[in-house]
Formats: sequence, structure tokens, C-alpha cells
Amino acid sequence: MNRNGVRVPVLLGAALVTTVLGFLVAMVVTRDGTLLQRPPWVAMLLLVVMGGLVVWIARPVRAHLRSGRRTSVDALRAARTVVLAQAAALTGAAATGWYLGQLLVLLTDLSLVANRERLLSFALALLASVLLSVAGMVAQAWCRIDEDDEERPGIDDDA
Repeated sequence: MNRNGVRVPVLLGAALVTTVLGFLVAMVVTRDGTLLQRPPWVAMLLLVVMGGLVVWIARPVRAHLRSGRRTSVDALRAARTVVLAQAAALTGAAATGWYLGQLLVLLTDLSLVANRERLLSFALALLASVLLSVAGMVAQAWCRIDEDDEERPGIDDDA
């Protein structure tokens, strides 16, 4: 990653690649009439919970950067938080593409009642994936140190 972190075009690229993969895999699976398995609700819940945890973990770094005072946030914790946020954004983008690809396969044959019944599950999984990616980008933005901020006393570099 560059100094500015993960950018939206990188996320869109990851989502595009996994959309193509998800679409191709779903086409192979459904080619002989097999139905796509609904995404498990636990997977959707896990994506949302991970997004919430990433934002929650980034809050102290954000508070520290906003306050401008020395607090209990050390440089290693801040760096780990940024890496976690970037990983969440990329994971969310990849999952978004995966579920979008499968959703597109379902949309190609809505004459099948079973495919119509699966639309909501895949749409919710897609939404949960997008939420994880957004949470990662928000957390990354909260941990950003602007160029002019580098001059002022900040994160404890001694730790």
C-alpha cells in the first residue's frame, strides 16, 4: 500500500476480480441444474460484527489524533489498527464481489422460483460485505495523519 492507504480504485479492482470469479464458479455449479446454496446467516453476521469491531478498535486512535495530546495510544497500536482497517476494507471488497457474482447468476434465471427465493439472502450478504469494506475505509481514515499533523506531538513513538 502507499502512504495514503488503500484507495477506492483498489477496492473496486478487488471487487471486480472476485465478481468475475464468483460469477464463473456459480455458473459452473448451476450448469447442471444444481441450486446455489444460500449464504449462511452466520457469515453475514460475522461480516457485520467484524466491521463494527474494526471501527470500535479505531476509535481510540481517532480520539488521540483529534485531541493532539499524548494519550495511551502507542505507535505500534496505531499501525496495527491501520493494517486491520485496510485488511477489513479489502476483505469486504472481495466478499462484495463474490456475493455480487453469485447474485448476478441468480438474476439470469428468475423464472426459477428457488432463485427468486435466494435473492434476499444474497442481497443481505452483499450488503454485509459492503458494510465491512466501508467500516475498514472509515477506520483507515480515522487513523490518517495529515502532513501538517506530523509536526505536532502525536502518537507515542517510544513504545
